[in-house]
Amino acid sequence: MKNFKVLGPGCRNCLTAAKLIEEQAGKLGVAIQIEKVTDMAAILGYGVMSTPGVVLDGKVVHVGSVPAVAQVEQWLRH
Repeated sequence: MKNFKVLGPGCRNCLTAAKLIEEQAGKLGVAIQIEKVTDMAAILGYGVMSTPGVVLDGKVVHVGSVPAVAQVEQWLRH
């Protein structure tokens, strides 16, 4: 199972990023756990200054925009 965290204050892009990850995981049949982190101290703890940020299994993999579908698929396949 892959553990994702979407970092951000709950803005539209943050919600879109979380939904995209969930949808692609469903299409590929990959089990995931996804958590939305809205606490600014926690977000800054990851070193993320621009949201949305995506953390995969404890490592920041994307910052500052909604990730591309191909990028999400790559995370899920590896």
